[in-house]
Amino acid sequence: RDKTAAQQTIDWETIKAAERAQSDQTRALDGVALGLPALTRAVKLQKRAARVGFDWPNVEQVLDKLREEIGELTEAESAAHRHEEFGDLLFVMANFARHMDIDPEQALRDANEKFTRRFNSIEVKLQEGGRTPSQSNLAEMDALWDKVKREEKIS
Repeated sequence: RDKTAAQQTIDWETIKAAERAQSDQTRALDGVALGLPALTRAVKLQKRAARVGFDWPNVEQVLDKLREEIGELTEAESAAHRHEEFGDLLFVMANFARHMDIDPEQALRDANEKFTRRFNSIEVKLQEGGRTPSQSNLAEMDALWDKVKREEKIS
């Protein structure tokens, strides 16, 4: 007979808990590698916590937490507090990605590549006019950015 996904998860966690007990890893988060990229590790930590029931049941609650963390970040008064709140915001963003079935590391790599491609196009367009970005201004570069975005959507 087929087991439900929820029952399979419970069975899996029971097996993993037994394995952790045999290897002195008794806590749910034990064994999540410290050397992973931070966003990947955040998702893995959250998956482990979710396996034992520590998770928001729907994405709307994650969005509420995102709004709360943005508020806390904007209200933080010291550099140390802003640092802490920014970390909390990134952690919740990783959780949001998990709920949306998005790999946050790959999404950020893709965003970096898109930014690089578009900024390089701005530089080329400025170069065609005999100038560099430092000889331009934000308004002009922003207009060129919008033009590059439109050109990408057309092609």
